[in-house]
Amino acid sequence: MRVAVDTSPLVQTRAGTARYLEGLLRELERRDDVDIRRVAFGGAGRASTLVRDALWYPAGLPRAARGADVLHCPTYRGPVRSGVPLVVTVHDLAIFRHPGAFNRWSRLYGPRLIPRVLRAARRVIAVSEFTRRELVELLGLPEERIRVIPNAVDDTFAAEGPAAEGDYVLAVGTLEPRKNLPRLAEAARRVGVELRVVGAPGWGGVHIGGDGVRWLGWVPDEELARLYRGARCVAYASVYEGFGIPVLEAMACGAAVVTSRGGATEEVADGAAVLVDPLDPSDIAAGIERAVAERDLLASRGIARARAFTWPAVADATVAVYREALA
Repeated sequence: MRVAVDTSPLVQTRAGTARYLEGLLRELERRDDVDIRRVAFGGAGRASTLVRDALWYPAGLPRAARGADVLHCPTYRGPVRSGVPLVVTVHDLAIFRHPGAFNRWSRLYGPRLIPRVLRAARRVIAVSEFTRRELVELLGLPEERIRVIPNAVDDTFAAEGPAAEGDYVLAVGTLEPRKNLPRLAEAARRVGVELRVVGAPGWGGVHIGGDGVRWLGWVPDEELARLYRGARCVAYASVYEGFGIPVLEAMACGAAVVTSRGGATEEVADGAAVLVDPLDPSDIAAGIERAVAERDLLASRGIARARAFTWPAVADATVAVYREALA
């Protein structure tokens, strides 16, 4: 089976979408039953983004996919018509729930094009049950066309290995409004512990650093794993997520995790994290204190939970979806 995969997201981000695409491609390209063709356009700049969204996805990508049996778009950016059976992965629908957290182009593009792209897809992959429900509730997507395939965690993230030194709480995420970093910083100050933040610059005017907060920027995975292992706890109190890969990575590294109640990250943690109200700094602070106090118990639960998420399993389930799209 010949599968064309849009790899354009790899030049745009190092965050969750890139982690998903890298992990999936690594496994798919090891298999004998699929022949993967990587297709992409442009770079990371704003001009490339505009051309890619306005011209390449609707016209260039369908041409690039000719000759393939299936076209897989690993985000909801894709063609609204495709001569090749189309599979689309949806990571979240934050653009519909929190449009104010996005730049002007995303607010313009998303609501107009995303529903059309998903209607064109033979199958839609949701990375969590939460995201599946969002697709049905917000966009009216038929449930029979959605398949839930969770993300996974790389072998780099394991409990065994060196740990960073210091007395700190760790946060991981692009600097953008949904990640809720100002409230998290306030919570860390209330507890009296340093907050270290790993993540690339983003959008929405979010700047972090000073006053008990240390922004580390992007770091390699080996260093990120060290930081997970050394943290008093990892706090991922995002306002909205479709999955929350840092929660999974932190649990795999044996970290105690604090995360948001009522969304996808609660689903991912499944009893292995302390749950908090992300809009209440005092509740986040209390959650940090509880996670530190229960660190050994949470670490044990988290390691066991993370073992359920592997990239070979993701690849197996994804190939099954490709076959469904061809049927």
